[in-house]
Amino acid sequence: MDPKIDDLASVLLEHAHDTLAIVDEAGTYVYVNEASASMLGFEPDRLIDEYVIDFVHPDDRQTVADRFGRVSGVARASSTVHYRHVTRNDGWVWLESRFTNPPDDAIDGYVVSSRDISQRVMAERERRAAQCRLQTIAGTIGDVLWMFNGDWSELLFVNPAYEDVYGQSAETLEANPRTFLDMVHPDDVRSVREAMARASAGESVDLEYRVNPGTDYNRWVWVRAEPLLEDGDVVRIVGFSKDITDRRRRERQLTVMDNLLRHNLRNDLAVILGNAESIAEDASNPSRRRAEIIRQQGQELLQSADKQRKIIELLGDRTVRESIDIVTVVSDAVETIRDRHPNVTIHTNPNRPESAVACTVREIQGAVTELLENAVQHDPEGLPELGITLQLDRETVDVEIRDTCPPIPEVEFRVLTGEWEMNDVYHTSGLGLWLVYWTVDRSNGHIEFERSETGNTITVSLPRAPS
Repeated sequence: MDPKIDDLASVLLEHAHDTLAIVDEAGTYVYVNEASASMLGFEPDRLIDEYVIDFVHPDDRQTVADRFGRVSGVARASSTVHYRHVTRNDGWVWLESRFTNPPDDAIDGYVVSSRDISQRVMAERERRAAQCRLQTIAGTIGDVLWMFNGDWSELLFVNPAYEDVYGQSAETLEANPRTFLDMVHPDDVRSVREAMARASAGESVDLEYRVNPGTDYNRWVWVRAEPLLEDGDVVRIVGFSKDITDRRRRERQLTVMDNLLRHNLRNDLAVILGNAESIAEDASNPSRRRAEIIRQQGQELLQSADKQRKIIELLGDRTVRESIDIVTVVSDAVETIRDRHPNVTIHTNPNRPESAVACTVREIQGAVTELLENAVQHDPEGLPELGITLQLDRETVDVEIRDTCPPIPEVEFRVLTGEWEMNDVYHTSGLGLWLVYWTVDRSNGHIEFERSETGNTITVSLPRAPS
């Protein structure tokens, strides 16, 4: 060999980042390059003439011996093994070593090239531990958690709840991810396919559909899917499927009861009010006054039925919060009350912000109007002096309503603050306050209440919408 080439090879060997060694037939180090010092802490001379196996972790020695045996005496053979090698400070480093029996007779032994894979091994251990924790957590909840690749052709993860909700084994789904469509009600398959396509295109998906042919598709699920992107491409789609069968059943029951109640109540009250008006026209003064009482009570019942319908709609719908300007809400509510009660005085703060956007449900308009209307109804003369102030806090939009009415009864203000348990029946005038409470509660807001001999103050705090 050309001496210059030989010298160059020696330089490259000594400056290589991987540990390069030559091991003889007996398994002792014949040559080790300088990389051993940085990787293992041993200078090359310390390892020469030492048995390799003495530096290997006891638990890994048999594996290393077996791999070394595969190349022993077999020309051009090679084998790779992962194991722990002791360091100078009595620690351990994970190595990936490749044993090679070279064809060149000039090398009397076996070439071993090793690299430090400790970080890779630890990362893999952490990944497996995290996956184990995820499996443990996912196995204890009833919601279906899942992950697919970007085009839904590969199942990456699903928890055991899938089998109960969808009625199909996880093994079947893993073998062919598209088979989950067989578990979807035929009438819902098209919308599910469209949702899958939107998710693959990078869109977040939210939908409800029926599943599980074993229950005659009597299972409803609410599904949220979120695409994960890398360099602009959808690489994975993660999500959950929540069993909402009970919620759907309650919604149907509420709808039936709501329709029956409204239909029967309105029809019966129409008869009552019609007869009350006839009595008022034909009867003497005492009977006319009684007829007027009947008419007023009937109108109040109709108003209660209307509030009951709004409550059913609010509680029956899945909560959807949106960005709403409360300045507009307050202005419209004040205008509505002034139209209904022209003689009522309402003061608004002149320095209120031009815009105050909250994250709330759209029923907030009716809730603010109801609070103003409630103040008018509580004034003995029907002419209270009202004040409504709008303020922006760092995290909330606050609407403060003040009146000059007598103190609101405890049962009613405790409804507003959520302190009243719904196990007692009281006068149906409270339906409006329940509507207010549930509207604010579903907006993730809260209500504070103060009462005194000079009036009442109600403060509604709503979360500000992200700017």
